[in-house]
Amino acid sequence: MYAKQSKILLVLLAVMSICIAEAKDDERRLFQPEDLHKLKEVGDIEVSPDGQWVAYQLGTTNVNKDESPTDLFMVSWDGTSRIQLTHTEASNESNPRFSPDGKYLAFVAARTDGEAEDSEDPKTKSQVWLLNRSGGEAQRVTEMPGGVTGFEWSPDSTRLLLVSDDPEEKDEENEDDGPSHDTPKPIVVDRYQFKQDRVGYLGDRYQRIYVFDLASKTASLLTPGKFDSGEPAWSPDGKLIAFSSKRQGDPDRHDNSDIYVMEAVENASPQQITTWDGADYGPAFSPDGHWIAYSRSGSANFAGYYPSMLAVVSVDGGDPILPANALDRTADSARWSQDGNDLYFMYNDDRLRHVASVPFKGGDVTIHYPNKSTPGVADSFAVGANGVVTVTAHAQQPPELIRVDGTALSNHNGELIKSLRLASVEAYDATGKDGTRVGAMLLKPPGFKKGVRYPTIAWVHGGPTSQDGFEFDATSQALAAQGYLVVNPNYRGSNGRGRDFSTAIYADWGNFEIQDIHAIVDKLVADGLADPDRLGIGGWSYGGMNTNYAIATDTRFNAAMSGAGIANALTGYGTDQYIRQYENEIGLPWESIEPYAKISFPFLHADRIKTPTLFMCGEKDFNVPLINSEQMYQALRSLGVPTQLVIYPDQYHGLTKPSYKQDRLERMIEWYGRYLNKK
Repeated sequence: MYAKQSKILLVLLAVMSICIAEAKDDERRLFQPEDLHKLKEVGDIEVSPDGQWVAYQLGTTNVNKDESPTDLFMVSWDGTSRIQLTHTEASNESNPRFSPDGKYLAFVAARTDGEAEDSEDPKTKSQVWLLNRSGGEAQRVTEMPGGVTGFEWSPDSTRLLLVSDDPEEKDEENEDDGPSHDTPKPIVVDRYQFKQDRVGYLGDRYQRIYVFDLASKTASLLTPGKFDSGEPAWSPDGKLIAFSSKRQGDPDRHDNSDIYVMEAVENASPQQITTWDGADYGPAFSPDGHWIAYSRSGSANFAGYYPSMLAVVSVDGGDPILPANALDRTADSARWSQDGNDLYFMYNDDRLRHVASVPFKGGDVTIHYPNKSTPGVADSFAVGANGVVTVTAHAQQPPELIRVDGTALSNHNGELIKSLRLASVEAYDATGKDGTRVGAMLLKPPGFKKGVRYPTIAWVHGGPTSQDGFEFDATSQALAAQGYLVVNPNYRGSNGRGRDFSTAIYADWGNFEIQDIHAIVDKLVADGLADPDRLGIGGWSYGGMNTNYAIATDTRFNAAMSGAGIANALTGYGTDQYIRQYENEIGLPWESIEPYAKISFPFLHADRIKTPTLFMCGEKDFNVPLINSEQMYQALRSLGVPTQLVIYPDQYHGLTKPSYKQDRLERMIEWYGRYLNKK
């Protein structure tokens, strides 16, 4: 009898615990577009010389000003103390860097403090500021006419390497005698690649490296000439610098950057120490100063598709060592261990991005964090005296500071995430008709019920050489919160699966990608998860491009959103920033029009499209210019297919205004709701 009563009591307790859990679950709310403004972005990390502190950048949203300001924070290595270092609303602080003697924290910011109103005044541009760690306000130390985009401390803490762009030329001739109007001068174009997103038309202006003396506050130019130079690094003794630059032939016509070494004095002659016919970038001196680690791209013909590799070369040049040669994955961001025996780096691997290490002369690769037991995506990392710290995201957690031993050093998004009922996230695989395994991320909406077929949206990543993985995806979460099953296909062309998988789409856009997206959707339908009569698709950039291909290939999708996607390659040629890729990969249109016609399938066969499609783009996008979305919108409008075009003023390829990001998400939700919620 007592045994029976005990069993009944256990059942009652179990039911009560379920009810309590459901009640707590009901207290949480669904993720909404306005929650984009509540997310905080952690990044730009640096470990202090003694290894006791980590400085980092935190981005927030000011809804009233429609801005995304950033401030600097510092957290102790054990995570027990956190200090906010800057509190400015009118500027963005970035690139925190401790001086090697530990006395200062330098950073980049555009602060005027009411001193200057002229946009051409150096004080209004991003400059280096110094914050004395013993106390006091930060002081501006540079006034570079073109501003500062990056810098590095010298080992003795007396100099800085500055990366600065040439300023725009001002016409001061006849300034007193000429007319008083302020009509802009004509834009004169004479370069092979003459435009770039967010930069605009490229004139005779280049990115250069300077050495800046802190005592005298004087800058000396190290890299004159008609080419860009960047990514400077100091040798441990402070005598040499290494940097990357494209200096072969016409730099606009190729991607062959090399690593150079020179003395850190004006008029010194750079020595080229790498000769690979592709991009060599990201140099880092070994602690003993004898070696330089860097990343090496694939061959020039497959630039952007082949995975990059780790490489190490003597400071005097010669044949490089490829320490992780067998790793068929993109490896970059090389950093030396404190003892100089190993290289830390990051690499993508099928929905994950690891921080790993390898002996610099070659050997086994060791994964540190995240790993398969704690799946996630590392955005960046820093090596310090006490270990390695990362900025890492997980499927239901936006990026935070996490040591590679798993200790969290920040939780800026913790309260928000605790208040939300988020979609579950899992890996999902399918096999295409040709036997190719296609991986994806699958988000099941809150309250998901087995046996129910859900309206489904394939939200497709851009790139194409990127991937979706175990990281927080605000767009997919917001769509899933509306009751949709959301899937993120890693189609062929994505990275994380090796060279053959990435290069499969070379000069053949819109073929295997669409087969792979269909394979994922077909399996969702076959598994009883997706409603075949309520399917949507969408994406931005190459995701928008894939959307255009998908709706022109098949009429199965009931709604689509194409963001900043190309559909007519002949329109792209000469109007976007990819001229090298067009000519190297597709060829010259006047020599052979067939490849261009083939990959322009969505526009040239727009009459096959029946899917109601929403087009979106930034007004000033030079990456995938607005004309591409305008042409597709006009085609569908002419054909009588439901369509709409939304243009975001003064925006580039990636939207930056918080209000526009919310607006984009709200319009997507309304569009999908209009066409996918019909039975």
